[in-house]
Amino acid sequence: MLENMNNKRIMNWKDVFFATPGPKTAKETIILIIKGLCMGTADVIPGVSGGTIALIMGIYEDLLLAINSIDISMVKKLLRGNIKDALSKVHLRFLFFLLMGIGIAILSLARIMNYLIHNQAVLTWSLFFGLIAASIFVVGKKVKNWPGSPAISFLAGGTAAWFIVGLIPVSTPEEFWFIFLSGFIAICAMILPGLSGAFLLLILGKYEFITGALKNPFIFNNLAIIIVFCSGCVVGLLGFSRILNYLFKKWHTLTLAFLTGLMAGSMRKIWPWKESLEGVMIRGKYYVLREQNILPKEFNAKLLLAIGLIIIGFVVVVVLEQLSRNK
Repeated sequence: MLENMNNKRIMNWKDVFFATPGPKTAKETIILIIKGLCMGTADVIPGVSGGTIALIMGIYEDLLLAINSIDISMVKKLLRGNIKDALSKVHLRFLFFLLMGIGIAILSLARIMNYLIHNQAVLTWSLFFGLIAASIFVVGKKVKNWPGSPAISFLAGGTAAWFIVGLIPVSTPEEFWFIFLSGFIAICAMILPGLSGAFLLLILGKYEFITGALKNPFIFNNLAIIIVFCSGCVVGLLGFSRILNYLFKKWHTLTLAFLTGLMAGSMRKIWPWKESLEGVMIRGKYYVLREQNILPKEFNAKLLLAIGLIIIGFVVVVVLEQLSRNK
């Protein structure tokens, strides 16, 4: 009876859209789109995770809940033709504006970020180093009773991220099963703070392969690759987000400590000053296979600017967290 009343209440697409969780004012909508822009920008950079940005911005658990709102009952309603009723159960408004920001960032900033990473690597990584360092501090404060189990969980996360970001990219198969697996793994990493989906694609030897397909998506072979890859992403996203959501509900403190450790371990990759030990040229671009972190070799204006960007990145996150807490 109640379900029938709800169906009558939802008469048009506008009702469906506004029946779902999401921003309630124009200001909240703009803020959520900006957060999506930040996540999308991070997702196109091998080494930086969109999940990290979501955690910094305070929408990580909301994101998991929104993804988990897409469930079997929703799919069944879609198959029965109850489209409006099905979508009214999904966090449609939240996902719509967040994905809008992510999509805009990926389409408009991918080339800019690619340019900055290749031409102003030290300055770009310096800003992200400050952002991630501050996020470790901010998120770490939310963990209660650090001594004991949370500390062990933190060390486990840190150790895992430290070794994963140090892996060397390898050559892998180009069959559809491995493309599907690559999508599955990449999206799981993308929603984990500290682990970059783009970087794991590099490790799996599929970053250039997938981005190459995206440049010409309407060629039949490329379209097939994109569909298989996206299918892996969808399966991974819907499955892994449920695991994370369960962990947050069951062991919130330990999970938060583990995610903080992941961010701390990923600092190995984000350290701005590096020396390439081995690389390869692919289609005119140089990809690093093996590198080591070094200290700055000389004190100059560029070093001061890099240090300034680290400080700016750190302060921005701390101020945003303070404003969010006051609100």
